[in-house]
Parts: sequence; structure tokens; C-alpha cells
Amino acid sequence: MTSCVMKLCRLLCFVVTLPLQLMELVGLCGLYKRVFPLLAYNITFSYNEKMHKTKRELFRNVVKFANADGTLRLLEIGCGSGANFKFYPYGCTVLCTDPNPHFQRYLRRSMAANTHLTYGEFIVVSGEDMKGVEDESVDVVVCTLVLCSVRNVLRVLQEVRRILKPGGAFYFLEHVVSDPSTWTYFFQHGLEPLWYYLGDGCTITRATWKDLEAAGFSELHLKHIEAPEVTLMIRPHIMGYSVK
Repeated sequence: MTSCVMKLCRLLCFVVTLPLQLMELVGLCGLYKRVFPLLAYNITFSYNEKMHKTKRELFRNVVKFANADGTLRLLEIGCGSGANFKFYPYGCTVLCTDPNPHFQRYLRRSMAANTHLTYGEFIVVSGEDMKGVEDESVDVVVCTLVLCSVRNVLRVLQEVRRILKPGGAFYFLEHVVSDPSTWTYFFQHGLEPLWYYLGDGCTITRATWKDLEAAGFSELHLKHIEAPEVTLMIRPHIMGYSVK
């Protein structure tokens, strides 16, 4: 019975989003991509406040992957408005990539507020094809709340391994699908078609930990958590880092 209700809910959401699907087909969703960075920028403040301790814990040992001379070259995939900058260690050089060029104005605000870092270029590329980033050229790659919206998670992880130096680390914090026995799982699958368009391609039913396990890193340090006080739909998270 629950499965039938979930499928019905999903079907209703699919019908509701038909105009959005049509807009995507004819290329009109580009208008929303101009608005989404502003929404994401404002949501960032609330999310960071609720996840402050979690992010502190996640990035506490980033300096472990610095070079012998103390330098650390860090690349963030899907940097958005720079929500993670405050958690990065003093003096490291940060390179930013995002497929949406309209984030740049908000990115500059975060850069101005985090002068403890050195900033490289902002590259407009997708995570699946980070052209312009050389092989084995960065010490650390960071990806938070991004793998939910990429088209091919394993392809992104292949690119991460390509650009990481040997012994470098990939840090991640991602919302994932809930356990099938929970109400969260029910709502994730039922409302996903609507969430996808409101979240600019965000998919809430991915078991991303399986992709990380299959990506071929030499080490994987991963744990499942329930994010405090965030929306029920994205409460289940994974966090950790993997080593090339």
C-alpha cells in the first residue's frame, strides 16, 4: 500500500512539473540558472549555521595533505557561493569550479570575507569534464552538496582521481537516499520530480556511498550521519574523505 501511494505521489509531481520539463526541452530553464545562485547564497547561511560543527569535523585534518614546504593547493568542485571557504586552513590556495557562471558575483563576496586564503581562477566547467585542470596538480579536492546534481557521479570521481596528486585527498559531504524503512525514503521518492526542478537538478535518491566505494581510491573514510535541523528530504548525509 505504501509503495502504491509513493508511486502515485511521484506521478502527481511528475504531472505538476510538465511545464518545467517543457521549459527545459526548449532551453528556457537558463532563466532559472540566473536566479538559483541568489537562492543558494541565502540558503547557505542557514545550512552553514546548522552544519558548522559537522564541517569543522570534516575539514579538521586537511592540513595533513599539505606539501613539505607547507603549501596546499585545494580545488573545490561546484563551489557555488564559497560556503566552505571559512573552514579551509590559513594560507592555502583555492581554485574554484562551477558549471553556473552566475555564481561568480556571490563567490567574490565570500572571497572578500575570507582573506586568510589565496584564490586562483574560477573555472566554468562541469565536474565530469574539468578541462583546464592539469593531471595530478592539486593536493585536495572538495565537493559538498554537489554529487546530487551531477549527471554522472563515477565520471566526476574519475576526474577527481586524475587531478589529485598521488597521496592527495578528496573531501565530501553529500545528502543521500534514506533507509527504505523510513518516512524520509517515502517522501524522497514521492517528491523527487518536483525537488529536481526546484533544486536545479538535485536528485535526492542517490546512494552516493556506493559510487565512492567503487571509485578506486586507496583509502576511504566514510560515515553516515543525520544532519541536524535541515529539511527532512536531505537529512541523511555521508561525510568523509578518500585518498588517492
